[in-house]
Amino acid sequence: MKLCKKALSVKPCDSYYSIMTNCVEIRLWFLTDSIVRIRAGFDGDFAEESYNLVMTAWEDRMDDLLKSYRKRVEPAKTTLVDGEREAVIQGRLLKVVIEKEPFAINIYDEDGTPIHKDIVELGYREDSNHRRIHTSEISPSDCFYGFGEKSGEWNKAQKYMTMSPADCMGYDPKETDSLYKHIPFYIKLNRETRKAAGYFYHNTAECDFDMGRAKSNYWKMHSSYRADAGDIDLFFIAGPTVRQVVERYTDLTGKSAMLPRTALGYLGSSMYYPELDENCDDAILEFIDTTKEEDIPVDGFQLSSGYTQQETKDGLRRCVFTWNKKRFKDPKQFFAEMKKRGITVSPNVKPGILLAHPDIEKIKAKGILVKDSESGEDGVGTWWGGPGVFVDFTNPKARAEWKQMLKEAVLEMGTSSVWNDNCEYDSLADKDCRCDFDGKGITIGQIKATMSNLMCHVTAEAIEETFEQERPFIVCRSGHAGIQRYAQTWAGDNLTCWEALKYNIATILGMSLSGVANQGADIGGFYGPSPEAELFVRWVQNGIFQPRFSVHSVNTDNTVTEPWMYGNCTEYIREAMKLRYRMIPYYYSLMERAHETGLPIMEPMCSAFQQDAKCYDEGVDFMIGDSLLVANVVEKGASVRSIYLPEGEIFYDFNTRERYEGGQTMEYPVTLGSIPMFVRGGGIIPLALNQLNNLATEKETGIHLVCAPDKDNTFTLYEDDGCTREYENGIYLKTRITMNAGVKTTLAFTHEGTYETTVEDMYVDMIHREKAPFGVLVDGQELPHFLHRKKFEAAEQGWYYSQTLKSVQIKYPNPKKDYELVVSFEMFDMIGM
Repeated sequence: MKLCKKALSVKPCDSYYSIMTNCVEIRLWFLTDSIVRIRAGFDGDFAEESYNLVMTAWEDRMDDLLKSYRKRVEPAKTTLVDGEREAVIQGRLLKVVIEKEPFAINIYDEDGTPIHKDIVELGYREDSNHRRIHTSEISPSDCFYGFGEKSGEWNKAQKYMTMSPADCMGYDPKETDSLYKHIPFYIKLNRETRKAAGYFYHNTAECDFDMGRAKSNYWKMHSSYRADAGDIDLFFIAGPTVRQVVERYTDLTGKSAMLPRTALGYLGSSMYYPELDENCDDAILEFIDTTKEEDIPVDGFQLSSGYTQQETKDGLRRCVFTWNKKRFKDPKQFFAEMKKRGITVSPNVKPGILLAHPDIEKIKAKGILVKDSESGEDGVGTWWGGPGVFVDFTNPKARAEWKQMLKEAVLEMGTSSVWNDNCEYDSLADKDCRCDFDGKGITIGQIKATMSNLMCHVTAEAIEETFEQERPFIVCRSGHAGIQRYAQTWAGDNLTCWEALKYNIATILGMSLSGVANQGADIGGFYGPSPEAELFVRWVQNGIFQPRFSVHSVNTDNTVTEPWMYGNCTEYIREAMKLRYRMIPYYYSLMERAHETGLPIMEPMCSAFQQDAKCYDEGVDFMIGDSLLVANVVEKGASVRSIYLPEGEIFYDFNTRERYEGGQTMEYPVTLGSIPMFVRGGGIIPLALNQLNNLATEKETGIHLVCAPDKDNTFTLYEDDGCTREYENGIYLKTRITMNAGVKTTLAFTHEGTYETTVEDMYVDMIHREKAPFGVLVDGQELPHFLHRKKFEAAEQGWYYSQTLKSVQIKYPNPKKDYELVVSFEMFDMIGM
């Protein structure tokens, strides 16, 4: 066993500091002023060979592979003062103190607050099984969030969790661990200091986290990270805000992909349709036509793998990159018909290949598979329908061959969207099976976590090469750190039950703080009997706020979960889904924000309201952007919903505009149709004025801007063509809306970019319960005032004060230039005039 007990020397090198301990060298970089990398080199070679980092300050063996994503930076400036007892490395914002004996590395922020401390004697270890362990001091006031995709309660304090991605269909939403993702990153937030910091362990090996569950009288309260292989390679990320940590983590691993607008629409799906004996194509087209008949908005169809079923020596089996022509008579014609309807089809593609596959010998001959640990032959593991072999995406040849097969079998049929599925590689029981690792060699146990990322990397390249200007729309179930730069993800094959509705929210929020802004969960539940009517309504009402909105199922009672499955509840479903589509301008703008900054779309309360520690354990209520608080009903038979409103804030009921002071828990009455939503004071929420039903074929012709001018704020409304990569060439429109609250409330609209907006009409809905305006000006011109609602509605422009909503309603043609809207709430002395 190796234990780092003493620092023998601390010396500056070219871009890092070398700390020689009694048993291992530790290297320390100030990558930026706020990111410190600490690497304990148990493997001895300090090899830089990352498939995941997009920001480095060193040469890396994978630089060429990731050249379109990766950037090189200069390390931050620091000074070293070396003493007998300790060495101090001082940066602009952070100070690292290296205690020499007993050995520990401690980090302090610019206020002198300790934000990380190693546990003496336990800090850096390699145990007798060659697992590498890092142990940190924590306190009872610490909360822990993130860890990628995890089940259970929101705050992971005193939890023990593993990261070994699995295909865990029907998982328990509260207890199952691990799920599908492997993202060894978490955020620590202290209730007393209100300060946050992030821990990203840059390692693909299976690992576990103990967040204070273990206890020993000989050491202070601590958390530990233990990896089966690889160095302790910690990127410590200072805040002090949760948002700053997320932004800096995504600086390291990548920002969210800018997906097409259709990725935010309703994505229909079911394993039922592609499993029919014949004419699955016609059945899916009928499903899409039925959504139109039922007045249900829709944009996509997630095509399950039944389209690949072939008659093999072992019976009917799924065989990747084949088409069952009995089920899909003419795939190209099917895609063309779906495109006519404005529907994006995402065919399911899996990296496992059955030994019964009709082309198995041709595929084996390509030399692209994971190898057996002893024989060197292709490694065989359990797969859907029998034994199979697995593509090795760490092999450059495999990436090239897979890309070509994907183009020929899927993309050239007529789709720029792919659903990468079952890419956890957990069914290879022999974890010593060999992978190429771009020529160096490694075991599948050490590298499988990143296979899904590499599969998505190849998929993105294939789509971009096949469709020169179309944005890739990739969906992926598994994922390692950085999956967000490629794909939209979801929380796998969830269970149909009330607990899944509730706990899946915390699972999604954990992904949001792990850099993955564009994700969701199967609405209605994937596995189990069909959801009862009340559960399905509540799930849809919650699901419309998830960035990925898909109803997908494989019901065990021979039913299919569809929006109209309960006729007496279809109106509730329709209303919720139409609300989602009216909110698309807000969501699309937030997706672009995530692409630029890495910030969540669906944000936990502890991040949005970090000043209020009462929000730190809230894993059901959440924010959409900065302006909308959502408190969905997740309990069966509920007639009242308890909602805590954060302290120091003001909120308005989205529907009634009733005003609520923060710092209180209220009992909010609900019916089956209720979707409790609250506009935050200072909020700016752009909605579509016209009802959208399909994002591929329809655009906003008007913007309905809801705002609450209790305080100053800004919001950037983003527009582009929604499908091509022309935005990269400046063909977009960012409308920065700056709200200055006061007696004269001003909305200033300034523009950037060359995209020509489709918005012809503006409708501003300004909440102001105190009184009506004295006057309203747009671009210096006074708008007419209407006292009669119908006359206001008939006019092209003007304003009206709604006594019901206590809101100023303002309408006018979009000036399509920089301008100001001024709403004066000055007193008018009618008596003295």
